[in-house]
Amino acid sequence: MRAWAVTENGKDLQEIELPTPVPTGTQVLLETTHCGVCHSDLHIWEGAYDLGGGKVMSLKDRGVTLPLAMGHEIVGRVVAMGPEAKGVAIGDIRIVYPWVGCGTCASCLAEEDNMCLQGRALGVYQNGGYGTHVVAPHPRHLVDPGSLDLGVAATYACSGITVYSAIKKIMPIAPDEPVVLVGAGGLGLNAIAVLKALGHRNIIVVDVSQAKRDAAMQAGATQTVDGSDEGTSARIIAAAGGQVAAIVDMVNGTATARFAFDSLRKGGKLVQVGLFGGELTVALPLMAIRALTIQGSYVGNPKELRELVALAQAGTLQALPVTEVPQRDANAALMRLRDGQVNGRLVLRADAA
Repeated sequence: MRAWAVTENGKDLQEIELPTPVPTGTQVLLETTHCGVCHSDLHIWEGAYDLGGGKVMSLKDRGVTLPLAMGHEIVGRVVAMGPEAKGVAIGDIRIVYPWVGCGTCASCLAEEDNMCLQGRALGVYQNGGYGTHVVAPHPRHLVDPGSLDLGVAATYACSGITVYSAIKKIMPIAPDEPVVLVGAGGLGLNAIAVLKALGHRNIIVVDVSQAKRDAAMQAGATQTVDGSDEGTSARIIAAAGGQVAAIVDMVNGTATARFAFDSLRKGGKLVQVGLFGGELTVALPLMAIRALTIQGSYVGNPKELRELVALAQAGTLQALPVTEVPQRDANAALMRLRDGQVNGRLVLRADAA
């Protein structure tokens, strides 16, 4: 198999040859047809996360090894199966759930693979969709996209279920209660679509980019707020008509966490999704006095992917704008994302001209 792989952190991806996996047991081998380019790929490419206060978390120390074909928003065609794999057939097109675990712990058996303590995520700890082939450990990690556009369907494996899972954590909430989304990139636009599909009518989006705020309005946001300088919290509160009950931070950096936390009302919840990095200092008595909640949300589970795909297939979920580029241009696509030149999602396509 060919792969456009990280061979050295922070350096251009290299086209390399790797052994094509042979599936065993319940494994399913798929030939990649589409793969989204996700902001998380940038952190993997860089090799570290900013923990704030001068601290850095090395992905090498967490078990990430190079060379690595990144890519976890995968759609592929089934080309081979282990003898115990049931429920799929050669030629089937499937969305691949990438956040796989050990397969045997209580979390994995409950189909909450993303909570496994021994995560083996595709595109992170195993080769993913920047390669021509990927291995799903079990058919339950494969979801039929039906008639969905395959480029859009690929984004549901990360961008989609990440925001879907985060939004579930702020529910139930009245349809006209303001929900604030921080960030209007691929995650933010998907979050708008999910909220609208669930019947929500009051969506405020914060971003530093006017172009991305415009894209958010076109996607169905009620209002947008400029997050580029001081006073963002006051602007959020003014837009919402008061402090807010629910904020989902798709950026989750020091600055966004600060203004999001400062915008919460009594009993409010901040769900932190993004991996931009940094730290947040909070006054502990306020946490109790104001009954505030800060909750992390890490991608989603296979059950949520199925729920989201069903929502999309029902026709109520507006598709995220995607731009397809040839798989061989993976490095250029990653650099476009790094440089902030992407609205919506870039998707690598194996057969693109």
